[in-house]
Amino acid sequence: MKRITVIAGHFGSGKTEFSVNLAMDLKKEHEKVALLDLDIANPYFRSRERQKMLEDAGIKIYYNTFGYDITEDLPAISAVLRAPLEDKDCVTVVDVGGNDSGARVLKQFAKYFKNEDCRLLCVLNANRPETDTVQGMITSLRSIEEETGLKIDGLVNNTHLLMETGPDDVLKGRDMCLEVSGKIGIPLVWNICWKEYADDLAKAGCENLYPVRIYMRPTWLDL
Repeated sequence: MKRITVIAGHFGSGKTEFSVNLAMDLKKEHEKVALLDLDIANPYFRSRERQKMLEDAGIKIYYNTFGYDITEDLPAISAVLRAPLEDKDCVTVVDVGGNDSGARVLKQFAKYFKNEDCRLLCVLNANRPETDTVQGMITSLRSIEEETGLKIDGLVNNTHLLMETGPDDVLKGRDMCLEVSGKIGIPLVWNICWKEYADDLAKAGCENLYPVRIYMRPTWLDL
C-alpha cells in the first residue's frame, strides 16, 4: 500500500463505494486516515454523504470548508484538502469524480500524486455502456491519463448491477480486466465483490478478492 491512494473511474463504476470501504479498512491498521471527496462533477453518491459515519469511525473527511450548508454542491474545492496530503503520517484515500472530466481536478494536486508515495487506481464496471468492451475500458483509462497527466498504476474490477449483482458479474469483469491488463500492461489489483458471495468466488478461482459492504446506497431506493 502507498500512503495516498487515488480512486478514479467512469461514472457509475462504484468509485465512491470502494473509496469508503477502503478508508474504513485502512482505519483498522492505521491511526490517521483521511478521505478526500474531490467529486465536484456529480451531486449523487458522494462520500461526503457519509461524513458522520466516517468521523465516528475516526476517519477525517475533507471536501470544502463550509460543511453541510447551501454551498456544499458548489463545483469548487478548498486549499484545506492539501492538509492530509502533506501530512506524512496520514494515510489518505482520494475519491475522484467520474470520467476524465471529473478527474480533471487532480491537476491542482499533481505534485502530491507524482511521487512514489501515491498510486492511482482506476475502477471499471463491465456492465456500464462506456466500459462494456475491452476497447471501451482502454479508452476510458487513456482519457483519464491524458486529462490528468498521471499514470494509472492498477485496475480495480467492480463489475456490478446494483442489488442484482451476482458472482457471474464479477467473473465477467475479471476476465475483461485481465484482457485489458494484458494489452496495456496495467495490473489488475482487486476484484470487488459483496461479502455474501466472496467464498463462492474464491472457490471458482477468482483471486485478489476485495469483499465490500454497501454504505452508499440510500434505503429509500429499496422501497
